Amino acid sequence: MSWLGLLLVGIALTDLVFSIRPRAWLPQCIAAVAVIGLGLVAGLTDALDLVALVVIVGVVLTWGRAVTHGFGRDRPGVPLLLLGCALTAAVLLSGLAGEADGPLQTWLDDVDLPPLAGTDADRALLLLGALGIQLSTGNVLVRLVLAVTGTLNPAKHGTSADPEVQLKGGRLLGPMERVFILSLGLAGQVTAASIVVAAKGLLRFPELSSRREQERIHQLTEYFLVGSFASWLIALAGVVVLST
Repeated sequence: MSWLGLLLVGIALTDLVFSIRPRAWLPQCIAAVAVIGLGLVAGLTDALDLVALVVIVGVVLTWGRAVTHGFGRDRPGVPLLLLGCALTAAVLLSGLAGEADGPLQTWLDDVDLPPLAGTDADRALLLLGALGIQLSTGNVLVRLVLAVTGTLNPAKHGTSADPEVQLKGGRLLGPMERVFILSLGLAGQVTAASIVVAAKGLLRFPELSSRREQERIHQLTEYFLVGSFASWLIALAGVVVLST
């Protein structure tokens, strides 16, 4: 699953860098270089692995532009389709990937940190990618899903009519809850993860229960429910991938 891990790392790093420095091509170029470096450090130097690295870099470079154009031209389904096809191909072809080793495995053999102790390089790449996706990429995916379902109008992004402006904590709460749910799921604490889900609904309840401006409240409720379920599914997908 080393190819899948590298793909997730590249996409996650693209969105994370873009959230800090929103520049054209800069985030995906940085992510592409990181993917190549990480792949070489992981000892993925066979011919087939090098071809896969080139393809992954191509997907990473395309991802950033696809998201930008998806919102800018009201085509949010394009980046979702790109990501879906890339992930499906990475999973289906995972059996062809070489076994990650190299300096990364040497470092993992010497590290004493509990989460990494005894972990092989393949799983380390997958873990890094799955955790990274929960951050900025999770927010991007949620907004794309909201736009595809018509819950969010891209033309109103950043305006007073944008639900995200009215529910301001989502950008911070989303990554926090996804990482927390992923961590609890990997630890086998499914019940605790469900408590986190319930707690979020209680925390948002005052914003969604006003008797005034009912039309706006209905819009916010739909936004909250669709966005929350999409966010939770991203975290659960990470649990499933890492549990296989």
